[in-house]
Amino acid sequence: MKQRIILILLSSFIAVGTSPLVAQEGLQRTKAIRLTADVTKAINRSLKFMSDSQNPNGSFGKGSLPAATSLVLMSFMLQGHIPGEGKYGKHMVKAVDYLLSIQKNGYFHDETSRGMYEHALVVLGLSEVWGQSPDPRLRDALKQGVNVILNAQNAEGGWRYAPRPYEADVSCSAMQVVALASAKEAGIAVPHKTLKRAAAYFAACEVRSTGGFSYQLLAGAPMGGADFARSAAATLALMLGGQRKHPAARGGIAYVSATPEVSFNSMNHYFYGHYYGAQVMYQAGDKYFNRYYTKISKALLAQQNKEGMWGAGGRTDFVKSSFAVLILGIPYRFLPIYQK
Repeated sequence: MKQRIILILLSSFIAVGTSPLVAQEGLQRTKAIRLTADVTKAINRSLKFMSDSQNPNGSFGKGSLPAATSLVLMSFMLQGHIPGEGKYGKHMVKAVDYLLSIQKNGYFHDETSRGMYEHALVVLGLSEVWGQSPDPRLRDALKQGVNVILNAQNAEGGWRYAPRPYEADVSCSAMQVVALASAKEAGIAVPHKTLKRAAAYFAACEVRSTGGFSYQLLAGAPMGGADFARSAAATLALMLGGQRKHPAARGGIAYVSATPEVSFNSMNHYFYGHYYGAQVMYQAGDKYFNRYYTKISKALLAQQNKEGMWGAGGRTDFVKSSFAVLILGIPYRFLPIYQK
């Protein structure tokens, strides 16, 4: 925890030369590709619409409220906004209050949730915000949330929809590992054996002919072919889980970097897939990221609707819009999860 806070404080001081307790907007934080004025404008438009659309209970969106709220919270953090300070401070405080209010026996869940997918996103969001919030409730809430994940890992080393160890799939498992990696960086104890078992599960799901990952195992072997979205998620989980040099991680990087041009405009699980794909390329290095970011940022700018948001058929979707903002804003590097 101490190292994480020092990192945040130092990076903010270096970037702005002032106190990190004041939210700083629009600053470039990486030597990789530069943020354009169009990208900055697109992010600002989206954050403004999100802030104006917060539900009375502090959540965001109309469905999958825990996921949407966690992702919007991280979207505000993207530019260095912090709870209780500046333009979006009050919105962030209300969002944190909502997320903490839905925790029952450690499990973040409400009637709109999709199980462990959303639990992991809440753990991720609160882990990211913890180092920038004085809220004393966060540590215990995170410890309980992490314990739910730890106790739900199954015999294969993965996770599925429910908070118990019964089945596993690559997509849900990747979300848990990314959440655990963030919580670990925040100072919450995460056993090495948990991450090691998860890495073994991902490796078992690797489709070696492509470098991608199948959805599940059948009799201990990959079931079906590779898919971009889950392959990107599994690769990032391996990298953040301490397995950057694992052969499966290297294969995943090659798979993501080889995504065809058409995928930048349309593919299954488009926003979810590119959210993970962009982070994989960022973690892999500037030569990968700069090429990838140039393509996906151009595509996302073309898809933003008149409200400043994203969604299928012109509809506003807070989950997809947050994924878009989090992709576009990677060069800010304010979120600890974006640190290399």
